[in-house]
Parts: sequence; structure tokens; C-alpha cells
Amino acid sequence: MSDYNFTVPVAQESLNSELSERSPLPSLREKILTIRNGLRPGQQQMADWQSGPLAISAVPGAGKSTGMAAAAAIAIARQYERSSSRRHLVVVTFTRSAAANIKAKIRKDLKKLSLPQMGFFVYTLHGLALNIASRHPDLSGLQLENVTLITPTQSHRFIRTAVEQWIANNPGRYLRLLEGHQFDGEETERLRRQSVLRTEVLPELANTVIHEAKSSGISPELLREWSKQTTDEYAILSVAAGLYEQYQNLMRSRDFIDYDDMILAALRVLENDSARRYEQNQVFAVFEDEAQDSSPLQTQLLEILASDSGHGDKSSLLTDAMNRVSPHSALNLVRVGDPNQAINSTFTPADPIYFRQFCEECDRIERLATMDQAGRSTRIIIEAANFTLKWINSQWLAKTNNGQQTTYKPQLPFRLQTIRPVDVGDPQTNANPAPVGRGLELYTPRDIHHTLELLSQRVIELFGEDPTQNSAAILVRENRQGRWLAEALSTVCKEYKIILYDVGERDRRSHVPQEILALLQFCDRPHSPDYLKAALEASVQRQLIPTQDLNALASLPEEFLYPGPLAAPQSEPVQKAARLCRSLLRARLELPLYQLISFLALTLNYDQAELATADKLAERVNQQIASNSSMGGMLSALSEIVSSERFEPVETEDSEERYTRSGQLTIITMHKAKGLDWDYVFLPFLHENLIPGRFWVPPQSQFLGDFTLSEVARAQIRATLHEESTIPDVSQAWEVAKHLKTSEEYRLLYVAMTRAKRLVWMSAAQKAPFTWSKPENLQEQAPCPVFPALKHQFPECVMNLAALIKQA
Repeated sequence: MSDYNFTVPVAQESLNSELSERSPLPSLREKILTIRNGLRPGQQQMADWQSGPLAISAVPGAGKSTGMAAAAAIAIARQYERSSSRRHLVVVTFTRSAAANIKAKIRKDLKKLSLPQMGFFVYTLHGLALNIASRHPDLSGLQLENVTLITPTQSHRFIRTAVEQWIANNPGRYLRLLEGHQFDGEETERLRRQSVLRTEVLPELANTVIHEAKSSGISPELLREWSKQTTDEYAILSVAAGLYEQYQNLMRSRDFIDYDDMILAALRVLENDSARRYEQNQVFAVFEDEAQDSSPLQTQLLEILASDSGHGDKSSLLTDAMNRVSPHSALNLVRVGDPNQAINSTFTPADPIYFRQFCEECDRIERLATMDQAGRSTRIIIEAANFTLKWINSQWLAKTNNGQQTTYKPQLPFRLQTIRPVDVGDPQTNANPAPVGRGLELYTPRDIHHTLELLSQRVIELFGEDPTQNSAAILVRENRQGRWLAEALSTVCKEYKIILYDVGERDRRSHVPQEILALLQFCDRPHSPDYLKAALEASVQRQLIPTQDLNALASLPEEFLYPGPLAAPQSEPVQKAARLCRSLLRARLELPLYQLISFLALTLNYDQAELATADKLAERVNQQIASNSSMGGMLSALSEIVSSERFEPVETEDSEERYTRSGQLTIITMHKAKGLDWDYVFLPFLHENLIPGRFWVPPQSQFLGDFTLSEVARAQIRATLHEESTIPDVSQAWEVAKHLKTSEEYRLLYVAMTRAKRLVWMSAAQKAPFTWSKPENLQEQAPCPVFPALKHQFPECVMNLAALIKQA
């Protein structure tokens, strides 16, 4: 099959003739055709791949994993026919659960072909990198028995230590940040600003830049060179480079690595000619799923591995690799993804621009296939999703043409790609199922309590006849909404025997060690502003104390904990926080050390599963410090657990299947719902302040200006990586950051809508909280801009609330 007609389905005769006559299995060719003919046109294009690059742009519900598994099995069969070499196929996906899912599907298809269930490996990207690096420890520099893997976050002790070391080494720069736009020298304000910079602004800047730069192969030295092209008053990129450098020094001195180090270690291996040829000779092709979520270094790793050993170029960065995408390319790489489902790029280094570029280059040489038929959702849901995509893009273009965005040329939030229902006779069982009710239901309740009433009523109706036959989920924008709903729905679900599963509970259990550590560190050093603030943050998160300005409390610990007779009266929220902290300190004095963790777990109002996790944690820590039972030993053991992530919460079930079980109402965030689907999906609380949200500067850090250092740095780094002519200044970078955030929020809504098979229930209450940390404080809230447009486009789907009340 020529490159020119690559995307044209292969005729049955040509496919028959391509198979070698020496096959020991006479029926292999018929079995291959049976699998291929059971696929949709877009999936068939993937199955027809033989060599070279191929980009697959797939809409939600198009059957990416099914198509990739079939294509992988057929590619393995062809390799078996053509060659006696022991090369294998490498399949790469984003998560471990997705890897397990596609591995099972490939094995199932190989079984249909009567072939051994081998000849392929399925990895996550980091698993692949670790595999390569561990095979060549001398080249990678990774001695796995001597290193500890961590995932640095803003609150990680390495990030905090890097911040403190940078401040000590750069007092002048730190003083300039402390001054901000204006500063009168008042001592209380100075202490407050110190707390904000040391515990929020600089850790956030460090965390963002370390991920962005490291995942793109950018060293602190190169970042510092880039900073010379900027002229902002704070020298943001220079500060970022210094923080990055301190972090790297700490990691090396302690033998710690992060996930980016795995990729870098694998790339160091592939810089060696013989090692690179060895690895390439093990592989005949690479298939990548969820390609829109790859970072530059991850993309580079796959491209080198997928290159023919006779053509591999160790220095091929992404742009060089794209130049190799030609009709005679030796790049045996199939990448499948959907730029319209890129929802991680504003808080991870994932950047969908690279997959878009790959699609454009493949399109130029007619190696772009489109999987635009989807059988998951009923037709009205597909129509609503397509309308949402087109409406958002049209609004974006209108703003640009009206001159509202003039400092740079924004990219449209969505790639112009329409979801189409499947053809008659599609192999998927119950493809494009019949709608339940109207398929799309649009509600405008009075407030969030009315929302809960309407949602509960619809859940009872849907689960009424036979709850075991259908699945449902409530998708929320943030975990606090999920927690509020879980508490409010628990009584109704118990009464009607509906299983309620709050996915956020599992996430909260995974945070048990970190929360316990925060409180113990405060008990050990109550006069430390950092430890006091961390304990207060944990208490706010667990809703033990009201949300308030914690920096003001933490800046003067003694005055907050034990105010003197001349101190200003404390407000009720401050008094509540102080009483909680004093109770923790009293427990530290009165309780034996081995009971402290259990006491703190009760203080944090942990539920049964969280208490079980805390008991497991206490048992492990007490075992570790048996020979040195001291607060220092306990803190050291806990710090190691939190840093190295070597502790799993107590679970009673496995796999993602627990999210989508029939007869269950799942509460889950929109982000975590990606890749899943349910019969009925509820999308409450669709308000403009959350989707697309307002890109705002926290009040406590506004002394620096009307922007955040971390987002400006991210935008400046990406502009340089995208080879733009100049690095944007602060105002331009902030504008770019706002555009990226708004685009991603709209894509998140699109992903949420396309999780539904038979019904999507959407609502935007007239009154809702400004912040879900205080759900009782209701005020008028504007709906998400798409919501009124949907009501106008689909008037038959707008629900008459007065009629619903009468029916009830």
C-alpha cells in the first residue's frame, strides 16, 4: 500500500496478497480480515498501518482503545509473517489503568488470531523510560537500589527547602519581591508578605517552572540565559532559574529522583550509539495513546525509539523529528489522541500543541486519519457537544475580530472536528443508544438547594425500576462540591437503596499521611510560622475551622495562640482556629507518643476508611521508631513516607471499574471522569465563575501586581519552546495564561458532556456560593456562557420547573 493512498481502506484482495504464503496458520489472513472488517472506517485506517508515521485524531467515544488494540494485534501478526526477528511492538498510554485495559484487549485480539499472546509490551510513558534506564544503569546514571522516587508538589519539603536556600543566597532579589509595587515598611505587613512569599508565591513558582522546564529538557543555566531577554522588574525567569537550580542540587545530594528524571535518564541512554541501536532493534513500531497529553521530552523519547536503527538521530528534538515525517520516513510511530480533550496543560507540562503539529505534518503527507464516528452517546448529546464546540470557537473568533485580544494571536480552544453517529450496521452493541427522557435536560433552579432537590428527584426516577441495569455519575468541577453533594444525597440514596460512591473520599484518604505530618510538625514547633500555617491549612481543608487569611495568623504565632491582655480582640473564626491549635498542643503534652496519630485522626473528623488508613499509618510509624521512640523519630519516619510516596491508603476494591458500576451513583470530578462513561451524567453548578472561571490573583499576593509569577513564567517558557520570535513581557504572558486557562476549562466541559450515553442533565442555579468553602453563603451567579446558548439552541430540552413541581 503506497503512502499516497494510505488513508484509503485496503481492498480485501491486496490485504490477502500481502500475507506470506509461509504462514503455519492457513486461516490467519481470514482472521485478520474478520477483525479488520469489524472496525469502523477510522479504526480500519489504524489497522491498515504498515510502516511510517501516522496520526489519528479521534473524537470522544470513537473507540480509540478498541481500534488501537485491533491495530496492534494485526501489526504483530504482520510482523510475525514477515520476519523471524524477535522485535516487538511498544504500546504507550497515559495511566496504569489504561495500560492494563489495552493490554487485555490486545491479548483478546491475538487470541482471535490464534497467535501467542506476546510480541508486545504496554507501558506508561514513565514505565517505558524506567525500563530503558534500568537496563543501562552506567549510561543512565540511575542506580535504582540507591535512589528514591518523589513527586514534588508545592508543599513538598524539597521545594520549601529550595525556596529557603534561594532566599538566603539572593537577599536583594527577595527584598525586591517583598517591596512589591509599594511598601511603607510597616512590620505586620512585612511579616505577612514574608509568609505569602515563602509559603505560597515562591513554592508555586518553583513547582511550576521545575515541571515545565525539566520536562522540556531545559536546564537552570539555559533558563537563566532566557531570562536575559526579559525586562520585568522582578526578573521572574531569573528567580525561577535560581529556585530550579537549588532544587536540582538538593535532589542530587539526597539521591532522589522525580518522574522527569526517568525520561532524562532514558534519553541519556539513547545518546549512546550502541545502546540506541540495541533499543531500536528490539522494537518494530511504537503506538501511543492519549498523545495530546505528552510533554516535549516524552515525545522525543518515543520518536527516537520508533526510528529505524539505521536512521536514528540521537539529537532529534521534536522539530527535527517532525522534519523527518516525510513519505519515506523511517519513523514507525502511530500517535492517537484528541486535542479537544486536552485538559491537563495548565497544571502539568502536557502541551497539546505538539500533537496538533504532528497531525498537521502527517496531514501534509496524507498520513492523518480521523476517527470521527462515535457510538457512545445518543444523537442529541452528540448534537449538543458539537454545538458547544462550534459556539465557543465562534465566540473566540468574534472577540479576536473585535480587537478584544490584540497583543497576541490566540489559538482556537478546539480543533474543528465534528462528532458523527456511527453507520447502520456498526459492530458496536447498542451504538448511539436511544435517549432517556429528552437525552439533554437543561435546568435553571433557584439555588443549589433547589438543584439538589431536582437532581435527587431525577435520580430516584432513573433508578426506580431496576437500579442494577444502569450507571450514573455526578460530575463536579471541584472536590468541595462533591463533598457537599455526597453529604446531602446520602439520606436519599440510603432510602432508595442506591449505592453512592464519592471518589473524592479515596483521594482524601491518600492525603492522610501529609495531614498528620502537618499537625505533628506544628505540635513539635508551634512557633514556626510555616508549620502553623500548614496545620491551619489542613484544618481549613477538613472544614474544622472557617476559611480566613491564614498568613495574618501565621505571621505572629505567639500573639495568635496566646494573645496578651493588650492585644486586639480576636474575631470568632480566629478564636475557633486558636482553640483548635491549643488543643493540639495540649494533647502533645498529655498523650503518649504512640497515641498521637490516632488522636489527630479523630480530631480531623476522619471517616471509617480514613481512620483505618490512619491506624495503618500509626502501626507502621511506631514499628519504625520502636528503637528510637521520640517526636524527632516519628517526624523523620512520616517525612520519609510522605516524600517517597511509599504508603497506600486502605482500599477495599481495585480498578476504575468501581467508578462505573451499574446500580451506582458516582460523584467524581470532571478531570477524573476523562476516559469513563455512564448511562446518565449530571452536570450541576455550571456557573461562569468556575467554567471558564476568572483568572484572578489571590488577594494575599496582590502586592506583587495583577498577575501571578508562576503563570507568567509558564507562558514565557512555552513561548520560547514554541519558537516564538520574542519572549512575551509580563502583561502579554498573563494574557496568554488567561487564554490557555479559559480554553482548557471549555474543553473540560466538552469532555464532561461526552461522558454520557443516554442522558446528560445540566443545571446552572440562579444563586450559588462564590466559593464552595462556604456553601451557605449564596449570591447571584451568572451561568457558564455556553449554558444560555444551549437553551436557545435546544428549547425543547429546557425543563419547565413549575410542571415538575406539580408532578412531584
